[in-house]
Amino acid sequence: YKLLYFNIMGLGEPIRYMLSYLGEDFEDNRINDYRKWQTQIKPKMPFGKLPLLEIDDKKVHQTIAICRYLGKKAKLVGDNDWEDLEIDIIIDTLSDFRSAIWSYYYNRDEENKKRVKEPLFNVTIPLYLGKFDNIIKVNGYLANGKLSWADIYFVAILEYFSFMIEQDIVTNYESIRQLSDKIHSIPNIKKWLDKRPSTEW
Repeated sequence: YKLLYFNIMGLGEPIRYMLSYLGEDFEDNRINDYRKWQTQIKPKMPFGKLPLLEIDDKKVHQTIAICRYLGKKAKLVGDNDWEDLEIDIIIDTLSDFRSAIWSYYYNRDEENKKRVKEPLFNVTIPLYLGKFDNIIKVNGYLANGKLSWADIYFVAILEYFSFMIEQDIVTNYESIRQLSDKIHSIPNIKKWLDKRPSTEW
């Protein structure tokens, strides 16, 4: 496995977590030169996006699709179609949440950013995190009451979310913190955390 992404956690980290969970050795190739990315690397990407994972000389992209594939390899999927649906619902809801945060964080219109900040921070963020926290509180995990690739994806991307909203999600929501601790205590993931490069997000 060869992973290509920027020198951040971001959308690459869920893939790194999943590969680590599987105990797979992988090349963690990180781009530091933004100009090189724009001029030399981006034009060669399938849709001009990262992360990109190379599997047996085949190049694939899209974090969620890759994590779902690795989840199947790890047997962290549902026992039937309905359970897989429950996992996908969580993942798609997380994507909605991420889109809401992204539209704020990457908004270059400062006036518009000020207008959307209050409803985002006072309504949207507490709504999503409160519901995720309650699901975990009731069921122990995000889907089907058992560990799935959705839990690993969620925990892996939390630091990225926390960076963008400038709040420590894990500290503010007890059940989310407990799930995060549970995922981080998985031996292979703990090994990754101990050796991964230190980045702000």
